[in-house]
Amino acid sequence: MKLATLMQTYVELHDLNNLEGIHHTDIEGVWFYRSSKGNARQPFVYQSGVIVLGQGHKNIYIGNQPVAYGPEDYLVVGVPMPLECEALAKDGEPLLGLSIDIDLQMLHRQVARLEKLGFRPSQSQQTDNLGLKSVSMDKGMLDTCIRVMSALCDPYESKILGDCLKEELVYRALQSAEGHVLFNLAGYDGHYARVARALEKVHEEYAENLTVQSLAEVANMSTSAFHHAFREVTLETPIQYIKKVRLNKAKELIQLEGKKVNDAARLVGYNSSSQFSREYKRHFNQTPKGLKLAS
Repeated sequence: MKLATLMQTYVELHDLNNLEGIHHTDIEGVWFYRSSKGNARQPFVYQSGVIVLGQGHKNIYIGNQPVAYGPEDYLVVGVPMPLECEALAKDGEPLLGLSIDIDLQMLHRQVARLEKLGFRPSQSQQTDNLGLKSVSMDKGMLDTCIRVMSALCDPYESKILGDCLKEELVYRALQSAEGHVLFNLAGYDGHYARVARALEKVHEEYAENLTVQSLAEVANMSTSAFHHAFREVTLETPIQYIKKVRLNKAKELIQLEGKKVNDAARLVGYNSSSQFSREYKRHFNQTPKGLKLAS
């Protein structure tokens, strides 16, 4: 059975025909995604993990680098990435996909086992440190994703086999042409893993007074080396990255939690509501008050 067909079966079984967004499945850390019409290009933050598309197409823009993926493609996202995303529903059919969080303990365990067995990502794969890669599914990954969806359609299988299937999916991603993204994340002392620790601080403490120097200290790097490594991984400067995380979080607070604009600005670390409104409009091409009215 095709992956898209199983995803539509899941929609019918769980009465999700009106879902616009994500739905937490019975497997911990696995999210189902549906969008009937998609969306125009807009700012977004992709969290780290593996993202599988069964139906529809997406174009992602990271700086000046476009990344396209469609049915039976998947993304390997090593670190949270602020980007712009365009989602395209084809022939009146909704976009359908899965997002799988990667547990770092599981990742470290698998990488350690693979390294003990002598497996290494080939040098030709390690052309850059960018934290997001698109991969076309091979037969192994496609079979795994089909079995994940089959399990999600059965309440017993999802509870009993869910964790094992997640482990297998991470293994397939590690073995893929872009598996080095996850290998780099699991390396304790590499630049990629050090930047990832700094990014974790940004996402936990975005409302605090974060400086490049303080983030470099978390990464245990000099400020100049950290700045260079940060741009390699995210294609952003640390200050640009922090700003985008704050603005995207503010949008969530306004749109999903109904916060007032001034309160949202304060909660994400802005002392000046006028500066917040200017930067918000520049980023989203819409004022925060306009978002409030639209929602």
